[in-house]
Amino acid sequence: MELWDVYTVDREKTGRTWERGTRLAQGDYHLVIHVCIFNKDGQMLIQQRQPFKDGWPNMWDITVGGSATVGDTSQQAAMRELEEEIGLKLDLSDTRPHLTVNFDEGFDDIYLVETDVDLNELTLQESEVQAVQWADEATILNMIRSGTFIPYHGPMIPLLFAMRGQWGGINRVEAISVDE
Repeated sequence: MELWDVYTVDREKTGRTWERGTRLAQGDYHLVIHVCIFNKDGQMLIQQRQPFKDGWPNMWDITVGGSATVGDTSQQAAMRELEEEIGLKLDLSDTRPHLTVNFDEGFDDIYLVETDVDLNELTLQESEVQAVQWADEATILNMIRSGTFIPYHGPMIPLLFAMRGQWGGINRVEAISVDE
């Protein structure tokens, strides 16, 4: 049995917990994280889910994702999921998520990390992940169109690629003065 903290709409812990697989009450939310690892060539590390998974079997997905368990901070959940699913240890304790996407039942913190990873040194969690590979933006978008990648909203994947290596929604190009 996996327990998750229950949050308010303002992202404050209520002190209550929720059992995975049961319905959340109206006005209750939970925290999910995703981590996207990018290499120096600008490719994202993607994973293929096991064929026996309840959700999205055999589908390809971004690097890792999962729910925060009771007591987890967002960063702790991100580090735990990286280590559990692909055997990668990264210290994200002082890292903020690049994006937070709200969904019906909660908050999804998305971390964008640039680091080179040797795929041969990863330990895949047998109950979750059957394969990993590097993929560029165009490949992932083609996989979504072909039905082999989880069907994220159209602009989501390009946004992840665009946001890697920067913070905030403003382009780093120098602003041009209106008076010029």
